[in-house]
Amino acid sequence: MTGRRPVRSIGVLGPSRPAMIDDDEPEPGPGQAWVRTEWSGVSAGTEVALVRGTDPQHQVGWDPGLRTFGTPGRKAGYPIRGLGYMEVGRVTESRTDTLAEGALVAMNYGHRTGRCADPATMPVIQLPDDLDPLLGVYLAQMGPICVNGLLHAAATLAGPDAGIHDGVRDRHVLVVGAGVIGLLSALLAVQHGAADVLVVESAPERRAVAAELGLETVDDGDVPVWLAVKDRWRHGPGDAGADVALQCRGHDISLATALKALRPQGAVVDLGFYQAGAGAVRFGEEFHHNGLALICAQIGRVPRGMADAWPRTALAAATLELLRDRGREIRDHVVTSVVPFEEGPRLLADLAERRLPSPPLQAVLRFDVG
Repeated sequence: MTGRRPVRSIGVLGPSRPAMIDDDEPEPGPGQAWVRTEWSGVSAGTEVALVRGTDPQHQVGWDPGLRTFGTPGRKAGYPIRGLGYMEVGRVTESRTDTLAEGALVAMNYGHRTGRCADPATMPVIQLPDDLDPLLGVYLAQMGPICVNGLLHAAATLAGPDAGIHDGVRDRHVLVVGAGVIGLLSALLAVQHGAADVLVVESAPERRAVAAELGLETVDDGDVPVWLAVKDRWRHGPGDAGADVALQCRGHDISLATALKALRPQGAVVDLGFYQAGAGAVRFGEEFHHNGLALICAQIGRVPRGMADAWPRTALAAATLELLRDRGREIRDHVVTSVVPFEEGPRLLADLAERRLPSPPLQAVLRFDVG
């Protein structure tokens, strides 16, 4: 048996108690490598839910066998020993021909100082030399989430043999929410040939970021957005609205807006996380009368029939194309805060308690390395 190597990790000791935790990793064995972390992106929505304990695993419990919440599922407890899924690290020791020492890689292993990497059992995405290493935080998980959203649109609107572009090319695309997922999804829609893209966002600072990226926005704070969308995209008598809506907020009102803004037989691809349920959604209205589709696009499942063609490495490759095309703008306008790793617990506590007057759009933790 191999020994263990000490690492430091950001976890959660109890509700609203993020903290630095002493942990360990196995020493790399044959076919494995040691990755020393250099950057780690913060996914505010997912991580804040775990810090607060408002996620359904903590609130009602999850049965992994039945894949249902509530009885007989067991509630998750504390401590949570790891948060995060957007890491970039450098290979400092290697016992595999597939990972050269000195290489930069993107992985999903949480905010921790290092990881024993096994390319045979986990996605390890090598960063090309021409990419800003910090942008690698989007390669392993966040970017693939957005690419998967386009794949679900393609499968729904064009069938299981469709390409990534088929859900948006020459289509009118509504993106609800200008958080990181919304902005990256909107840029992907533009890159893959959408006829028109409109981003819905109430926060002026986020609309400003979208504008810097060349995206047109509409404020849903004081106007009926669905009506603005129907007026913008009129296809014929009784046929107005978006072909597809990429719903990127975890709010039921946003989902209701997305459904209402669709043309008949349009589709909502949902990337949101509704911790409080979806009481504002009225399925007896537009959903029923316009024959709409609602698809959940979560990163653990690409559309049925596409798994062989779209492993995580392919999703990362599509993300890399976007980063090569728009990386400088993303780095300048989407990444709004870079803080030392040691300040991570305080940042998460401030986000959870809403103490920041202007929360970062994308925060990235910087690991000081020798």
